[in-house]
Amino acid sequence: MNEEDLNKLRELEESLWIAETRFDRGYMDRILAPDFFEFGRSGRIYMREDTLSAPPQKINAVLPLKDFKVHMISDGVVLVTYTGEVVSGNLLTSNRSSLWLKTPGGWQLRFHQGTPVTQ
Repeated sequence: MNEEDLNKLRELEESLWIAETRFDRGYMDRILAPDFFEFGRSGRIYMREDTLSAPPQKINAVLPLKDFKVHMISDGVVLVTYTGEVVSGNLLTSNRSSLWLKTPGGWQLRFHQGTPVTQ
């Protein structure tokens, strides 16, 4: 994994926590793989269209992402893990993992999972 890819993956992952990019349908359409799905922090399963059509809202995420790591799965496939923190009255913490695929058009998000962490 080269430094350019590491930086790009961090940028992409953090963009999911910034309202201006997270709710930009054109941007999200480019980075979500056609078969993207997510196991949300709530336990709900979100499909690609659920994510693309989510109404805009403010996201009070703590950036940079804590404990950000990239794990090589195979050539062009990586698992990104980190601790997500969102301030919503109190601090909501979750373990996060994302499966990213390197395509000719750039990195695409194939799967994401958020698991709540109890303090």
